[in-house]
Amino acid sequence: MNPDYRPIPCDEHERLELAVLKRQWLDLRVDGATQRLLPLDVYTRDGAEWLRVQTPEGDTLTLRLDRLTF
Repeated sequence: MNPDYRPIPCDEHERLELAVLKRQWLDLRVDGATQRLLPLDVYTRDGAEWLRVQTPEGDTLTLRLDRLTF
C-alpha cells in the first residue's frame, strides 16, 4: 500500500462506481477548482485508488481518489 494514500469513504467510492456504470457526469473538486467530469473507470494501482475521467473537451485524466472532493 502507498503510505501517503488515505482511502476515501465507502459511500463516495460507491458513488463513483455507480457514475461509471451509468455514464453520469459529476461535479468534482480537483486541486481547489470544481470541474465537470465523466467518470470512466475506478481502479487500484501502486497502493492507491484512481479515477479515470473525461473532460467536456474530450481529454482523459487520471486522478487519485484521496485528492478529490465531492
